[in-house]
Amino acid sequence: MRRIRFPRSSCPSDVSPPRRRRDRLSARTPRSLLLDLLDQAFDRRAWHGTGLWGSVRGLTHRDALWRPGRRRHNIWEVVLHTAYWKYIVRRRLTRDPALAFPRPGSNWPALPAKPDAAAWRRDVALLQEQHRLLRAAIARFPAARLNAKGWRSSWSNVAHVYGIASHDLYHAGQIQLIKALRRRVTRP
Repeated sequence: MRRIRFPRSSCPSDVSPPRRRRDRLSARTPRSLLLDLLDQAFDRRAWHGTGLWGSVRGLTHRDALWRPGRRRHNIWEVVLHTAYWKYIVRRRLTRDPALAFPRPGSNWPALPAKPDAAAWRRDVALLQEQHRLLRAAIARFPAARLNAKGWRSSWSNVAHVYGIASHDLYHAGQIQLIKALRRRVTRP
């Protein structure tokens, strides 16, 4: 298996336990680096701040339903959207046409008919589950296929993993902005 080498100056100090102090990332496999990237974007501590899970944690269904403007997405819609794209990346990696997203719709699935606290908890759990399933697919993904094209895609498998981590961070920032807007608008 080919090892990825990074210059010492680009090695973060908080990466998993190194074998050698000098070059902390050189002993890592490409797959473990991709998993670290995915985890930092979702629910692990990282230098860039809040990941996707951190931006959603602790919100109520009322928080998630607040809409910053007409024809603007609310947090709940963003949560469903990010869960859907985790599913799409997993499907492209596994090349499994039998996989189906558990909610109707695509890209921006519709909110539940009754958007209450229980439905919000279910959809947050859906996001966590889709992340867990994607992570498991990456953990067992053959390293030899990382640079091959994804199923029904012009992008490589590794580009899909980088892309979904970037997607998580983009939407984490969007959620943080929506939360800040709501605080500003609803301030007494």
